Amino acid sequence: MTITTKNIGNGFSRDAIKKAVSEEKLTPAKKVELNELAKQVAEQFDADSISPSLVSGFLRIFEFLLVMAIGLAVFLGGETTGRLVSWHGFAASAGCGLATVAFIQGIDGYPITTLRRITTSFIKAATGLTMAMLLVACALFFVTGLEDKTAYTLANWFGITLASILVLRVGLGMWVSRLMNDGRLERRAVIVGGGNGAAELIHSMEANSNSDIRICGIFDDRSGDRSPEIVAGYPKLGTVPELVEFARLAKINMLIVSIPLTAQQRVLQLLKRLWVLPVDIRLSAHTNKLAFRQRSYTYEGGVPFLDVFERPIADWDYVMKRGFDIVVASMALVLLSPLMVLTAIAVKLDSKGPVFFKQKREGFNNEEIEIFKFRSLHTDQGDRSGINVVTKNDSRVTRVGRFIRKSSIDELPQLFNVILGSLSLVGPRPHVANAQTGNKLWNDVVDSYFARHKVKPGVTGWAQVNGWRGEVDTEEKIHGRVDYDLYYIENWSILFDIYILAITPFKLLNTENAY
Repeated sequence: MTITTKNIGNGFSRDAIKKAVSEEKLTPAKKVELNELAKQVAEQFDADSISPSLVSGFLRIFEFLLVMAIGLAVFLGGETTGRLVSWHGFAASAGCGLATVAFIQGIDGYPITTLRRITTSFIKAATGLTMAMLLVACALFFVTGLEDKTAYTLANWFGITLASILVLRVGLGMWVSRLMNDGRLERRAVIVGGGNGAAELIHSMEANSNSDIRICGIFDDRSGDRSPEIVAGYPKLGTVPELVEFARLAKINMLIVSIPLTAQQRVLQLLKRLWVLPVDIRLSAHTNKLAFRQRSYTYEGGVPFLDVFERPIADWDYVMKRGFDIVVASMALVLLSPLMVLTAIAVKLDSKGPVFFKQKREGFNNEEIEIFKFRSLHTDQGDRSGINVVTKNDSRVTRVGRFIRKSSIDELPQLFNVILGSLSLVGPRPHVANAQTGNKLWNDVVDSYFARHKVKPGVTGWAQVNGWRGEVDTEEKIHGRVDYDLYYIENWSILFDIYILAITPFKLLNTENAY
């Protein structure tokens, strides 16, 4: 299937493009070496960026809690009966906290561009707090009457909160400014496609002074007059195959394709290579002459884009998943600690060597991670590379190792990986680098293989609970795993994670493919 001008114009469908990309057959791109300029630019952005929306979101939560906590403390201090804060005080504290955040939000007190201007940031916050306090004072007047004691309590509350917000906003403004200067509080973008189209796009984006998008460079397969080395002041850093490696090294957040949509086949070929990256991919529509439905567009300033692929499990979804991982993994470590201690003793008594075994695997964004397992092989026959997979009746497996592998007890130390952040509780299982079946690399067998790395790998996964567990000795098995992994990535939710975790113990009872 290809996307024709006609069916695009009748209403842009992101699903249609995704389907077309999935059916467009290309040879998988190999890892390439970056040129020196691209390496130097990538080194400038090797630290992870911080989402501006998360900073603003956490500030909202913190200021709500700050206003409420100070209010409760002041009302508690004003009580003379020895009881806890009355319902009036609690309602006033919570209501003032909510109203403060709402008023500050209403006067644009939370955007990153505001937070870095300390004076403006404090004035907006102080204005929001003042309006909220006046609202609470009016409410208390009609409910209880505004006695001198109540007025004194409100004045103390306002003064202490105002001073606290001043300290908070000054400190936050300094931190935000430092992060922005380091390029860590901006969305890092790369333009795909050069020439006049890219130049017009860059000029339009730079016209928005409040944008948090930082353009890191341009990548294009073309050369000569159609794609000069410098476009609107930005260098061309390489070709599209090199872009995949650059995006991983530079922690890029967004890829913007500036090629006209009328060049359908070229756009599809680009998307086929790029969609495996854990980034937002957008098609520039600023010079598009086709008729699109208005709801198809998203805007950065006044520049329209068509969203094709979004980074999965980002921003607040990531916060929820990470919080869920930490809480559940911590509880699991406590509950399973007796079993883990007994297993450690059994491993030590059964054969010589360490209790734990560390092995390098491919993690999020193709980064190398090191996972922990209980040792199940004889020490002198261990395989840290993971290339020589364990097969049925493998002589390298110890007596205890055979049991803990079948029961998956050997995987329990990976809960420490979850706490440390290299694994999630649920996700695609991490494979070793250059894994292969029949002398054929898995990324050669499945051209969407690397899309598994768009999220963190997991201790358990959707593929494993659906029977794709154990040795991968046929191409069908790796196809099956990848299909289920991609389904999980596209349909993730906390409830989905809970469901997979809930059925995992029951699925482990089937040990047919576990050895």
